Amino acid sequence: MNMMMRHALPLLEMDVLKTFVAIAETGNFTTAAETVYRTPSAVSMQIKKLEELLGCTLFLRDARSVSLTPKGEMLLGFARRLLALNNETVSRFLLPDMNGVVRVGAPEDVGERILPEVLKRFAESYPNVTVDVSIGMSNAMRKRVDEHRLDIAIFNSLTDVAPKNAEILMQEKLVWAGVKCGNAHLRDPLPVSMWEDGCVWRADAVEKLSRAGRKFRIAFLSAYTTGQRAAVLAGLAIAPLPRYLVHGEMVQLGERDGLPDLGHYDIGLQVIDSASAPVLAVADHVRDAFAELRMQAGEVRLASAVA
Repeated sequence: MNMMMRHALPLLEMDVLKTFVAIAETGNFTTAAETVYRTPSAVSMQIKKLEELLGCTLFLRDARSVSLTPKGEMLLGFARRLLALNNETVSRFLLPDMNGVVRVGAPEDVGERILPEVLKRFAESYPNVTVDVSIGMSNAMRKRVDEHRLDIAIFNSLTDVAPKNAEILMQEKLVWAGVKCGNAHLRDPLPVSMWEDGCVWRADAVEKLSRAGRKFRIAFLSAYTTGQRAAVLAGLAIAPLPRYLVHGEMVQLGERDGLPDLGHYDIGLQVIDSASAPVLAVADHVRDAFAELRMQAGEVRLASAVA
């Protein structure tokens, strides 16, 4: 018995594994320290002790970045599994009512930009709740909530149309997107890439082009922003897109290019009546994510003003 005790394997600490995963995901000790609410020196000490415990080097460090060694990559998979199992176990005891399935609907841009991080954070907090996501048109998602086929809808709407039974999370600028050094916006009729009927961006763009007396044709029809961006980058058309999607080889076009200003649109949240605790928890995570985006957008505007 004493021989067995002398050869017992050491136990890994969850806090240390959490720090290890944070460094692996951020690629930076300082950023990871902020994530786990520790000082950089404390984080470095945790990793040093972990490497001594396992008898191997987990990270390769240089002046600018941190990367995993082969042993570190192996540990990362185990660490994520152990942390997930820990969360699931504790949740069963401390949050027995937080289980079941929550059905969320969102337009493609929100599904690509917001939901992955929201769902990741939610799964870490409530591992026994399953979230099913549907991607589609905003109006369709809201209708499915009204019909109790979805629990939550995140949607886009025009700023001058007050949504019923919903709240506004954020306002975004809508702009015309074209390819750098392109000339699609100079053609007559104007070639436009748009979503299908029912998209608030399309309806607003069509109305404003018509009001400005600008002739146009739908040159590329796609239900996804990836399709719209592909048409823009190929120089086949311009497209009405949220400002945050215009980057890389795309540029913003506007009134100086003979195009009407598209103004802003709202991103809203609708939650099913008599929502359960898991549904309300998902909704709160969505609200928190958009609150962070609003803060970041404010910081960007402030930086631009100072510059």
